[in-house]
Amino acid sequence: MEEAGLTNIITEYVIHNKEQLYRLAFSYVKNQDDALEVMHESITKAFSKKNTLKTPEYLKTWFYRIIVNTAMDMLRKKKRVVVSDHETLSLYEAGIPDQYTDMDLQKALNNLPIQYRSIVVLRYFEDLEIKEIAEILNVNMNTVKTRLYKSLKMLRIQIDDERKGE
Repeated sequence: MEEAGLTNIITEYVIHNKEQLYRLAFSYVKNQDDALEVMHESITKAFSKKNTLKTPEYLKTWFYRIIVNTAMDMLRKKKRVVVSDHETLSLYEAGIPDQYTDMDLQKALNNLPIQYRSIVVLRYFEDLEIKEIAEILNVNMNTVKTRLYKSLKMLRIQIDDERKGE
């Protein structure tokens, strides 16, 4: 496909799916500023790497993979930050948190290890198929199925424990 055609396809996709793309980014980084930064970086990467998109039918999977990888990179970078003084700390603040209702499910989801949380978010919040999730996360389909089963079991246990504690 020609370069201008790919640019138009990517542009249209981002415009029509910006809420879902933001929600995916937010599900990883947990605050508005970082989610917007992930979105910006992902869009920039998508345009600079548009020639790696072999077939437009896989645009959703391709773009989701860019967002997931960009968000994971940001999380890894933030873990490496060593704070030495108050001024430095203010540069790496968490940003402005979104004002979503705090729910038991969200708390339990946040407690899951990232590889399990990713699969739950992509499957149930983004409504992706197992095959698409495997492509996005670059893992085997059976690994996705196993992690999905295990993550649902962990969520059930956490939510049951919270309800018993109330």
